[in-house]
Amino acid sequence: MENSVRRTTPQINIVLTIISLVSLIILGFYSMYGNIFIFNRVESYIFPVLSLIHFLYLYVLWFKITENEYPDMIMKNIEYIMYGILLAYGYNIYETFLILGSQSEFQGHVIPSSFVPMGFLIIALQSLLVVLTVWSFVIRIQRVGKYDFDYLNNHIDAWE
Repeated sequence: MENSVRRTTPQINIVLTIISLVSLIILGFYSMYGNIFIFNRVESYIFPVLSLIHFLYLYVLWFKITENEYPDMIMKNIEYIMYGILLAYGYNIYETFLILGSQSEFQGHVIPSSFVPMGFLIIALQSLLVVLTVWSFVIRIQRVGKYDFDYLNNHIDAWE
């Protein structure tokens, strides 16, 4: 029983992260004020580009877990980039809170009835993504191992 839980925990994390990422990529084009999808804003394409790195990290994590490999320099570098992306995810949550909080400033305007529910859904998905990302870092430490910098410096070539 414990072995099956140990094996499925990373799978659950990866599947939930992929669902969250895909949902947030789609909702990144959604305009809460207009209740429409807008595809001609450049800032809407930043999150999908950042999520490519997240998908790469998930692939590397899954590969290291299934092949019982030790962490290497490539994985370390991708994870360090993920720390920065995690900050960007935090900024997205803050930005969505600001949009949601601006509802009172537009009392005289017509705001769609889906404004608050979609705002809460987006914030919930963004928060879930942050939790899943941190959880994937914990899974990497537990299942793949810690970064032993002496070992990594002696084995710089990841393709050995």
